Amino acid sequence: MQQQNNFAIGSVSQHILHIAGPMIVAKLINVLYNVVDRIYIGRLPEVATLAMSGLGLCLPLISIIIAFANLFGMGGSPLCSIARGSGDNDLAEEIMGNAFSLLVLFSLLIMVIGFLFKEPLLWTFGASQNTIGYANDYMTIYLFGTPFVLIGLGMNSFINSQGFAKIGMMTVLLGAITNIILDPVFIFGFSMGVKGAALATVISQCVSALWTLQFLTGRRTILRLKKEKLWLKIKHVQKIFALGMAGFMVGVTNSIVAVVCNATLQTYGGDFYIAIMTIINSIREVISLPGQGLANASQPVLGYNYGAKQYQRVLKAIRFTTITCFFTSFLLWLSITLFPQFYIQIFSHNTDILADGIQAIHLYFFGFFMMAFQMSGQAVAVGLGKSKQAVFFSVFRKVMIVVPLTLILPLYIGIDGVFIAEAISNFIGGGACYITMLLTIGKDLKKKSQSVDN
Repeated sequence: MQQQNNFAIGSVSQHILHIAGPMIVAKLINVLYNVVDRIYIGRLPEVATLAMSGLGLCLPLISIIIAFANLFGMGGSPLCSIARGSGDNDLAEEIMGNAFSLLVLFSLLIMVIGFLFKEPLLWTFGASQNTIGYANDYMTIYLFGTPFVLIGLGMNSFINSQGFAKIGMMTVLLGAITNIILDPVFIFGFSMGVKGAALATVISQCVSALWTLQFLTGRRTILRLKKEKLWLKIKHVQKIFALGMAGFMVGVTNSIVAVVCNATLQTYGGDFYIAIMTIINSIREVISLPGQGLANASQPVLGYNYGAKQYQRVLKAIRFTTITCFFTSFLLWLSITLFPQFYIQIFSHNTDILADGIQAIHLYFFGFFMMAFQMSGQAVAVGLGKSKQAVFFSVFRKVMIVVPLTLILPLYIGIDGVFIAEAISNFIGGGACYITMLLTIGKDLKKKSQSVDN
């Protein structure tokens, strides 16, 4: 088993693709947790648009919850890969145990804070008298599943980092199948509406979390979750927080952007345009998956080879990841540019949403292929433990570019400015992230590779 998951031998590209295939499927299935809810809710009689807007208001809170799963999952798993690559499995298990304890502690804390402040936050996020009921109903039930979300998503990163991509895919596959089956039963069969969607999601996340724990405590895993490894150690906690901050900031900045967008859309277009943005965010979640999956799949390979001092293989992995991310992102951008109506109709058959949504999609996704450079650049930084650089570019694109443009552009060009802001950030953020990675991490890797050769 150890030899099978030794990323320092064999083809680098094959290792990445071996992990990427199941990981992309797993991510696609994971997105279905929320996207399937929106597909069904978009078909509720009479109240579909308002219910869709209500769900859109919940997205910032959901993004923050997922951000904490990324903080400890994406913060601990690359450290495990580096430790395993250097041959220290005992250290890797300590890191994994500490990450699990942090996930449990913070899930309980988030749940308590969420119940205390959810309604005031939903009003701040752009709720109206027509949508607050739907948003509050969904979020109340969803918060009960917070421990399952953090454990399922966070600990699944440790399954993938060991090379068990198919097992990681099964984690979300089981949950997604449960969700797809339960959604129509609760939403339509029991006439629960958005409450039914939330309940189906919570039950599904519970199934995923239980599967993850069953594997990581079983015999088939390389690194095992053990009671004696759960005690928190400051040195591990600090490193997990430092490295996981990049993934955390992605979720937090996504939440900030969603809040600003919803508030601005409420001012210039009302609940109708919040529904359109909810659909666009759902589409973005899906078409981002191949590029993000490839980028994330490269991290265990990058970290393992870096820990094994195989710097030339690290450079090969960076090149392969960049090319494949760009190619897949470009093809998906082309498809959504040519066939926007197809994507919108997955979520809504409202003719007004279709008419205005096509224009919004063309503006929002313009230059989406440039995100390939952001994905691959950040994946390299996280995979090699360069947390500060990854965190900076998470904040740079969203907070320093998207948020100001979202607030300023509508003053001059109206509601289209909200959608154009994202397109501009794709070019500036993606280009800056990748060029910086090449000039810093790439340059350092070349020096280390030459030193090893000499």
